[in-house]
Amino acid sequence: MVIFLGGPLLAKRVGQPGIVGIVVFGALVGPGALGVVDHSETIELLGEVGLIYLLFTVGLELDIRGFIEAPENAALFGLTSFFLPFGVGTAAMYSLLGLELLPAMLLAAVFASHTLLAYPIVNRLGVTKNRAVTAVFGGILFTDTIALVVLAVVVGAVGGELSVALFGQVGLALAILFASAWFVVPPASRWFFQTFSEESYFEFLFVMVAIFATASLAELLDLEPILGAFVAGIAINRQIPEGGTLMNRIEFVGNAFFIPFFLFYVGILVDLQVIFDGPATLVTAGIIIGVMLLTKGGAAWLVAKIQGYTRHERDVIFGLSTGQAAAALAITLVGFEAELFTAEILNAVVLMLLVTALVSPWLTERAATRLALERDVGEGDDRARDPNVLLPLSHNAELQQRLLELAFVIKGDGGTEPVTVMTVVQPDRGGSTESQVAAVRSDLDELAAAGSAAEVPIATETRVNHNVASGIVQGGVEVQADQIIMGWDAAESFRHRIFGSTIDQVLERTTLPVLVSRLGHPINTTRRIVVAVPIGADHHEGFYESVHLVKRLAAGLGADLEVVVVAGSAHQFEELFDLVEEDVPAEFDAIDDWGQLLPTLESAADEDDLIVAIAPRRGDVGWHSELEDLPSRLVELPPESFIVIHPRQGEPEYDRQYLRFK
Repeated sequence: MVIFLGGPLLAKRVGQPGIVGIVVFGALVGPGALGVVDHSETIELLGEVGLIYLLFTVGLELDIRGFIEAPENAALFGLTSFFLPFGVGTAAMYSLLGLELLPAMLLAAVFASHTLLAYPIVNRLGVTKNRAVTAVFGGILFTDTIALVVLAVVVGAVGGELSVALFGQVGLALAILFASAWFVVPPASRWFFQTFSEESYFEFLFVMVAIFATASLAELLDLEPILGAFVAGIAINRQIPEGGTLMNRIEFVGNAFFIPFFLFYVGILVDLQVIFDGPATLVTAGIIIGVMLLTKGGAAWLVAKIQGYTRHERDVIFGLSTGQAAAALAITLVGFEAELFTAEILNAVVLMLLVTALVSPWLTERAATRLALERDVGEGDDRARDPNVLLPLSHNAELQQRLLELAFVIKGDGGTEPVTVMTVVQPDRGGSTESQVAAVRSDLDELAAAGSAAEVPIATETRVNHNVASGIVQGGVEVQADQIIMGWDAAESFRHRIFGSTIDQVLERTTLPVLVSRLGHPINTTRRIVVAVPIGADHHEGFYESVHLVKRLAAGLGADLEVVVVAGSAHQFEELFDLVEEDVPAEFDAIDDWGQLLPTLESAADEDDLIVAIAPRRGDVGWHSELEDLPSRLVELPPESFIVIHPRQGEPEYDRQYLRFK
């Protein structure tokens, strides 16, 4: 724990990435140097658990939408990053080290794969959604799977068991693993999150079960547990949105405990005494490291050339793909036990682990920093990506939590503007106003704790006002809110004209965008967002901001996006949506009139859908009388979840910041 605390701090003092400090101090206190810590079963277990957790978080951070849309990008990187080092490495190991063909192939497979040692760096710098980084994350599916297939084939060939049946066995095991994860984990996750959403620590424990159950299944199938953990991360990816409490807890536990243990374990494996074993080990290690860096650099250059990546994107994928760790050592140990490798080769690979543990983070830190700066240039007003959200709350605790999670998704990850949680207390002539305010503040403090768990700034406000709507609108002005999110309790509001008198009054008294929401299921279980857009809404001054909100929700939730245009052109709105920043693909359809909207939604809507309507206020451009009772109809549909977005009024210049071309 002292090393976990002090190692990164000291490493940063000398200009190195923090994770390097853990690896270096692990090597110094390990049995290969000072011998303070033994290579015990406990350290080995925690190191393996850390590696499994690391690969799970990689799958969890994978831009699943980008991966599904362009799996060829991950395939191109993965296959190039494996077969170029594998082909050149086999020839080099055969000719330069004098190994037989099978040992040369296995040693080349060791460094043709990669472990994402530098993942914490790209995660911290916020570039995990970059197209090149996504390709590296997805590419690990190909590199590590092929490396494990090579291991099975080579060991089988040495044992005289190489046959078509062996290939079939490996293929069947992979098919069972992927099918089990894909068809079991997502539906089980949705059911669990819908059933136990009020107990957030149970959600975290469920995720832990999903990780290690899938990793254990991989081990039962004679595959590497890390592959199972990576697949589990991909499978549960869409149920854990960015910026939410659960995602923050997963990252916090990983960064504070599990992943440092893995890095420490890598350091423990390093035997510094191999440097003094004579020139043979150093020469062998130099050849392996040189061939690995040369071929990984060549693969990164080739992929960047084909894909049109920038120089910084190319350098990031090179830095990430040079990382080698316990997975490489595991293959080497199998080869050593099968008498394919000598002790000299084993020591050389261990030395390679030390070098790559230093080089990979160093390269990635510098390239990812430049990439993050490159991404930030020209992005316009930060308010588009970091809105100050006002969230007036009522007494329903479950709805409060769901609205808060909605605000977290809209905020995204890494924002600095707060979510202002507000409750307006109406003064009581009986003199109990002070006690009401005290009770409300206590409730708000509990919600603020949820915000702290998600690392989203939470500001709490308690207002005393005879008119609740006036208190909300005045509060929005004073805290300089960019948008207001309000919950709609259907049971209390059916008697009112649209939503209820308070919401009606807020809509009349503010020009801010108002999101009126009724969430029948936890927001993170949303699989599809269906958007209803009335003809004429595109002429409203807040239209593009509303589209940006919709696309931001879809991106944050990893949900599919379908747009239904009422009495307008689907092609026209497809072009308009494409003008708005946030790259989220969508399907567009048009219906002739309002009478077709509800039957269309009812026939297509599922329980995990979220229906969003862009609804200008009464009298605004795009308003239609059918919008008056639309909420009461939407709540009767199977999802029982909807958001009605009332666009901003009177600020056309503000709206233009959301366009790709200002």
